[in-house]
Amino acid sequence: MPGPLLAITISEAARRGFWAGPQLVLGHGILELALIAALVAGLSKVIENDLVLAVVSLLGGTILLGMGSLTLRRGWQKATIPTASLRMGRGRTLVLSGVLVSLSSPYWLIWWITIGMTYLLWSLNLGIAGVASFFTGHILADLAWYALVAFIVATGRKVMKDVVYRGLLMVCGLALLSLGGYFITSGVRFFIS
Repeated sequence: MPGPLLAITISEAARRGFWAGPQLVLGHGILELALIAALVAGLSKVIENDLVLAVVSLLGGTILLGMGSLTLRRGWQKATIPTASLRMGRGRTLVLSGVLVSLSSPYWLIWWITIGMTYLLWSLNLGIAGVASFFTGHILADLAWYALVAFIVATGRKVMKDVVYRGLLMVCGLALLSLGGYFITSGVRFFIS
């Protein structure tokens, strides 16, 4: 499902180049590895609670509104396509962004409560090797997809005009704002119903 990680990958690959995609997936993968370890240790009973999902929706929606606002503002302020390559020091912020944008999406949590939990339980039947195989395959699939997206965007920026770049930033910003608004609305509905 297109979501916050895709929007931030498009935005950052246009701004920082191809390596933004793999670095965002590294953050996403770190979070998923921690979640898998927690689920295996028994966290699944806590996250299946509707209150937890509502709180994640509210907090995640707020984070996405902030990220969307910043991205939209960059596009609105007549940003130009960056030509400098990404420095290693900034890579840490992309890894952290990968963690935060994944954590901010209730869809990520819903996927893990439903589909991900099923795959994890199946893989647990094969022991630690099964869990390791599931995690590796899952993350490699994420890496392949987001690296392809980042490659297409990063190579396309060489022929892209600044006006198209600004439009792309604004579309990604609006997507993040829309997702944030939707998640907040979903969280509020839980508390008022």
